[in-house]
Amino acid sequence: MKRNYYMVALVFIVFFVISFITNILGSINPNVSDSFHLSGAMTGLLPFSFFIAYGLMSIPSGMLVEKYKEKISMSGGWIVATIGAFVFALFPSYPVFLGSLFFIGAAMALMQVVINPLLRVSGGEEHFAFYSVFAQLVFGGASFLSPYVYSYLVLNLDKSGPQSNWFLQILANITPEHLPWVSLYWVFGVITLLMIVIIVVSRFPKVERKEDETTGAWAIHKEMLKDKTVILFFFGIFAYVGTEQGIANWISEFLRTYHGLRPEVEGAAAVGWFWGMLTIGCLLGMLLLKFIDSKLVLRIFVIAAMVILTVTLFGGEQMAIYGFPALGFTLSVMWSITVSLALNSVAKYHGTFSGILMSGIAGGALVSLLIGGLKDLIGLRQGMFVLYLTLGYLLFISIWAKPLIANKTIQLKKQAAE
Repeated sequence: MKRNYYMVALVFIVFFVISFITNILGSINPNVSDSFHLSGAMTGLLPFSFFIAYGLMSIPSGMLVEKYKEKISMSGGWIVATIGAFVFALFPSYPVFLGSLFFIGAAMALMQVVINPLLRVSGGEEHFAFYSVFAQLVFGGASFLSPYVYSYLVLNLDKSGPQSNWFLQILANITPEHLPWVSLYWVFGVITLLMIVIIVVSRFPKVERKEDETTGAWAIHKEMLKDKTVILFFFGIFAYVGTEQGIANWISEFLRTYHGLRPEVEGAAAVGWFWGMLTIGCLLGMLLLKFIDSKLVLRIFVIAAMVILTVTLFGGEQMAIYGFPALGFTLSVMWSITVSLALNSVAKYHGTFSGILMSGIAGGALVSLLIGGLKDLIGLRQGMFVLYLTLGYLLFISIWAKPLIANKTIQLKKQAAE
């Protein structure tokens, strides 16, 4: 089959835009909290609105894509995201922001269902592993970049005038002066609008979905939900995303609360480096998995995360500034290993199982909300103790999991021993 490198590039662009929009909340949370006079619980509702949409839409998205195919589904998703971004940019208020985040989260969930099978077909199955890793690097790069875009806009928008560039002048004219961070959502709206145009004019290949990319009927879902293994791994994904977002969404607020650092400068940089180090860590993780059992790699990284979390929460300013990016590094392998252990632990219905697993992304909603509620009651540092529970569950997975197929290195070692 002829490779469609245009479509491969388009998928990478989609990965970039998803990440650019998705992982900005950790940077802007302190500004949002100040602007709308929010409590910790109300601030926690922001990532809750976004990630609960992810969780609720994961399974229905698979069914929508199977019915309407990739082009129509992606076009619809970008339309929903554009509406969400522009409505909030036009009417910036807390209730509107919650609704906007839900719309954008639902759209991003739909994109995630489409792009992996599309990447496999467009780039060729033999190159899929390479392209998947590269896509994760693109994803991480966008997460690293977006806090710096936020920082640039907030620091420079109030300086707009005859000497500023046309871009800042336009944003200054349409953004409330006391809400400079809202300018991000004008930028997001323009980007998603551009994505609609690109998708509409693009010619999509026919995607024949593999068994592990196909969403089964509700009866199959009910059957799988009776399986203890399925439930335990669902909570594994729940715990990982809860840990990731529970850290990312509160980094900037933690640095401001306990060390007096500015959200738009040091906070944005710390969030950016958290995602940057998470991306870099993926490369080391890939190397380690060539030589060490994935369960052991997961165990080592989870224990390291617990130690670094403790130092970050209770150490001084420099410990916190460097500790949060270090936590990103330790989290780098946890998602991929947990997903691979899960899929290697059941013998059938992998597509349905994947949809159930992706519903566990709702952990990002609930853990962030819980930390916000505890912040009001006992303080943010103590609220983040919840992360020891989620990391502890991942440690349990690293011990309990019994995959039907071990990673290739371990198989070869067993064959050599026999």
